[in-house]
Amino acid sequence: MPTRPTDEWRRRVENEALAVADGSLPAEQAYARRLWPDQFITDTEQVLAAFETDVRTLAAPSDEQVFEVVKRAVEALNEVNYSQEGTGIETGEREELCLYIDASLTEAGVDVAALTARQGMPRHELTDEWRDW
Repeated sequence: MPTRPTDEWRRRVENEALAVADGSLPAEQAYARRLWPDQFITDTEQVLAAFETDVRTLAAPSDEQVFEVVKRAVEALNEVNYSQEGTGIETGEREELCLYIDASLTEAGVDVAALTARQGMPRHELTDEWRDW
């Protein structure tokens, strides 16, 4: 599977905390923990782990099976997003998550471009039907 976006978010939070602790970054300039609180990262990781499990079970899947896996992940991410107060999935996170979903499917052998074309949509709209973030 491709690297999860949450791995990078967690790394940035940790690096920023170290910079604040060693005095190289003023605390008022630290933003990573506000963007990606621990619970948000943990909840998102749980959704991505379930998505990865679902993707691994796809063997010569129908379009409907692939879209069901995507739908389940996106709707679960909607719930994660709704649970955040003042934070959540913003533009950057949205792009990272959508690329991750696409890359995971591609790595599993799904031709995402052909899949979306058969549905009359551009590739970048793979998650749009269910996504609220």
